[in-house]
Amino acid sequence: MDSQYVAGRNPVLEILKTDKEIDKLYILKGDLQGSINKIIGIARDKNIVIQEVDKNKLDSMGGGSNHQGVVALVTSYKYAEADDILEKAKARGQDPFVIILDGIEDPHNLGAIIRTAECAGVHGIIIPKRRSATVNQTVYKSSAGAVEHMLVAKVNNINNEIESLKEKGLWIFGADVEGSALHFKTDLKGPIALVIGSEGKGLSRLTKEKCDVLVKIPMTGKISSLNASNAAAVLIYEVVRQNHG
Repeated sequence: MDSQYVAGRNPVLEILKTDKEIDKLYILKGDLQGSINKIIGIARDKNIVIQEVDKNKLDSMGGGSNHQGVVALVTSYKYAEADDILEKAKARGQDPFVIILDGIEDPHNLGAIIRTAECAGVHGIIIPKRRSATVNQTVYKSSAGAVEHMLVAKVNNINNEIESLKEKGLWIFGADVEGSALHFKTDLKGPIALVIGSEGKGLSRLTKEKCDVLVKIPMTGKISSLNASNAAAVLIYEVVRQNHG
């Protein structure tokens, strides 16, 4: 996955206003004045990692241009549309198998889920535009490069997307610790979408209501829940088992 450095306060500010993925923001250590504070504020709102570095580091990244104390590392990842995912399944002559992530904020978890999904033959992953990890270098590394082979769509509203997928014939299964059905006793064959909630909060209330079935993975240990990427792996491979077993 290609990356490039963008140097200077105005260029960085302009990129922050777009949907382009900023992997990391490098800020000069020390006196922060003027527009640099505005840049930091926007970056924090977008959950972009900010790192303070010395002038030599910024000079080398800026490639001789006047960086004015700020350089952004921009990732060039092209997101798919949700319809592209369904088209991919159709082209393979398979029932659609989609993963919907409801607010996964840790890029390591996102990368791990993408890796498992790619190995299991998932057709694509849908993430929300806000309050979610996006595809950056950390995701690329933790997916072991699988992100290059996986369609990832970013949508404005997860719940609207669930409704749209239902209209197109998919069954929506949400992973929830209080779900009424055990995952391995639930029929997961046919066109489906699995919805995985955030690391701390799980599925949002409205998203739960939109799901056709809430499934749970049985827990008998002292810790009551799995990491989001582990839970996703268990459910993804139960779908694989049922469809290929």
